[in-house]
Formats: sequence, structure tokens, C-alpha cells
Amino acid sequence: MMKFRTIFQNKALRRFEQSTLAAFLVTALLSLTAFGAACGEVRKDVLRMHVIANSDSEADQALKLQVRDAVLAAGGTLFDGTLTVEQAESLVENDLAALQAAADRVLQANGADYGAKVEVARDFFPTRTYADDVTLPAGVYTAVRVTLGSGAGQNWWCVMFPPLCLPAAEGETALSDVLSSAETDVVEKSPRLEPRFKLVELFEKIAEKFR
Repeated sequence: MMKFRTIFQNKALRRFEQSTLAAFLVTALLSLTAFGAACGEVRKDVLRMHVIANSDSEADQALKLQVRDAVLAAGGTLFDGTLTVEQAESLVENDLAALQAAADRVLQANGADYGAKVEVARDFFPTRTYADDVTLPAGVYTAVRVTLGSGAGQNWWCVMFPPLCLPAAEGETALSDVLSSAETDVVEKSPRLEPRFKLVELFEKIAEKFR
């Protein structure tokens, strides 16, 4: 009798453990699905910037940062009063010449023997944290891509709109002006404490191979 009772108790315990595990997995899946959806909306609502250096030499890397600052400053002038990413993208596409000219001036002033190509493109970005408290999830974003020379050097990734990457941009359009509360909640989570960022990046890297 005791043997049957023990068997019954063990089966009941296993069923309880299985039910608990199933409930946990469903909750985790729903949480990740909601998080992933919010990440997708974040990608739609910001305009990124991607600068690719001519090479990894010290001079080319330093020049990359000078070009970055000049193009960001030119973009900040274009975006004065802009409150939506659609407006920002339209302004950039209609005035790429201004951003191109900003990059060219820096290269010419430094005597570079190569040029720059400025364009609007769809680029893959890894997870990045800015200002220690804003994290943008990995994935494909619309971006202002600046390729210097052969484009064989290290990348620089940031956000062109809203302008997060220059101190001079403080006081202009903020992330909270263009993101929903759900999106803001996503980007303000620390990647060290938010493992879902890692899962999203893994998924996006796999998806990128099939695009």
C-alpha cells in the first residue's frame, strides 16, 4: 500500500513540476514576444548613423571621428524642430548633399587622399548602449551610412535622430518625444540585467543571414 502511495505521490510531483515548467516557459515566451515586438518598433522610430573608416590606422580612425562629428552637426541643423523619424528621414534624403559636403570638408581639410560616400541605407546594428542608460536593440535600422575611402576600417555606430551622440544636441528632440512608453521601457533597461537583449541579438543575427 505504501509503495502505491509513493508511486502516486511521485507521479503527482512530476505532473506539478511539468505544469510549473510549462507555465514558466509560456510566460517567458510571451514576455520575449512582447519584448521583441517593442524592439521592432524601436528600430522603426529612430534614424541611426553608421560610419565606416577607410582603414584601422590611427590616422584614419581619428579622421572617422572628425567626419562623424561634422555629419552629426549638419544633421542636427537639418532636424531643428523635427519630432518624427519620418520627417527626419525625409529631410536627410532631400538634403544628402549637405551631409556629403560636411564629410568632404573634413577630408579636404585633413589632406585625405580618399573621398566619402554618404547615403541612406538599411544596415544591421549590434546591441549598443549610449550615455550609460539608453540601450538600442540589435537589428536592421534605417541609417545614414558614411563610407570613407575603401571602407575597410572599424565601424562606428550611433543614433542620428533623435540626436543622442553629441553633447551639443542636448535639449533637442529626445527619445521620449519619439518613442512610446513601451519602447522607452525597452531602451532604458541595462543589457547587463536584461538577457532578452542577447536573445534578440542572436535571433537578429540569424535572421540577417537569410535576408
